[in-house]
Amino acid sequence: MLGVLAAMVVASAVSWPLVDEPIPVHWDASGEVDRYGSKAEGLLLLPGITAALYLLLTFIPRVDPARANYGLFAGSYRLIRVAFVAFMGLIHAFVLATAYGAEVDTFLVVPLGVGALFLVLGNVMGKMRPNFFAGIRTPWTLSSVKSWNATHRIGGWIFTAWGLAFLGMIVVREEWYLVALLAGGGLMTAGLIAYSWWVWRGDTERIPATMSQPEAE
Repeated sequence: MLGVLAAMVVASAVSWPLVDEPIPVHWDASGEVDRYGSKAEGLLLLPGITAALYLLLTFIPRVDPARANYGLFAGSYRLIRVAFVAFMGLIHAFVLATAYGAEVDTFLVVPLGVGALFLVLGNVMGKMRPNFFAGIRTPWTLSSVKSWNATHRIGGWIFTAWGLAFLGMIVVREEWYLVALLAGGGLMTAGLIAYSWWVWRGDTERIPATMSQPEAE
């Protein structure tokens, strides 16, 4: 993760005197540039956000009320951190390439990055244990270990399917497909929230996240 972050910073420093303003910084749903920005925005914003994300993901478990549970899914949590940093590195490389004037296929880079990210999340979702920062956190998953585990098992399959659907954008390069994906994401979120409540409702023990030690599961 530190290597990716360092590469982003070095690439921006090397590129600063070599690229001209304005720099493409935003693309519309059809893959066309719809906003340009300064060098500061185009070269420094993503490395800054990535550094903040890295620090947040590294230190937030220390203040989580359910921090004792992180040891139960340490490998999965690390994989999540790596995936997010790698995703930011990919997007930064994409921005740099366009700043140099390269013709980069938006409908290849973005679906590949987002799809891979959701595939990673889907793979580790069922291994996550109750906490207040990472995962599907609703009032019902945080107050019921049973709801947490059931919701994350289902969520893993849904996130995996959504990741594969994003990869489908590489083939289906239509704006309506992206709209359908986003609408599906909204329905997915609503469904997982409702499911977490439904499982919580049938849980007679309702062990909260702060008490969900291995023996309680």
